[in-house]
Amino acid sequence: MEKDIHKRKFLNFILQPILNIDSPQILEFGVSERGMSTSIFLDLCKKNKGKLISVDTNKNSRKFQDTNWQFINTRDDNFDFIEKYIDKKLDVIYLDTIHKADHVEKIIYNYYDKLKVGGFFFIDDTSWLPYTKNNRKDHFYMEVNNHETFDRIIEIFNSNSGLFDLEFSFVGTGIAKIHKLSSEKLDTYKKTRFRKSSFKNFFRKNLKFLGKKE
Repeated sequence: MEKDIHKRKFLNFILQPILNIDSPQILEFGVSERGMSTSIFLDLCKKNKGKLISVDTNKNSRKFQDTNWQFINTRDDNFDFIEKYIDKKLDVIYLDTIHKADHVEKIIYNYYDKLKVGGFFFIDDTSWLPYTKNNRKDHFYMEVNNHETFDRIIEIFNSNSGLFDLEFSFVGTGIAKIHKLSSEKLDTYKKTRFRKSSFKNFFRKNLKFLGKKE
């Protein structure tokens, strides 16, 4: 078993569903210094005669030189500029840049139409659990931030029933997988009204203090 948690998450949750795509067209947001995701995507593109476009503001492009790869040195929300380089519908979009809920929402809504029906949109770092108090990555900001991102993705899904499937992995820092099922455009998300915050649920949980049974 792969001991590297992040790599195991990537190999099992991302790579497995896309291994047999012919001529895969992949758009990656975020090229880390380690370059793990870029290297794995590029190996797949070389094997299956595909193309990888990677977008970032750093200089980690120096690590990779390959005819199947193109690096765009810009922000992931420089939409008009990036779209000049996308000449085919995409099989895979991978987001691993800014993990704030508003930014993730913006990226999903601006690039979802570029994805083929049957394609996959992966959003990294969607689990807040490692960052909870006294856990291995204990960090207030990251806990709250990742939880907000997770909730926002849920709300987008709930507002677009039937347009895509949604799965989460909680390995490492988590990841979301959107599997596109329809060519219909996404509707603007609406806040989900969860009953767990309702007065009715408050009374349900406190019935014992009122001398009643549930």
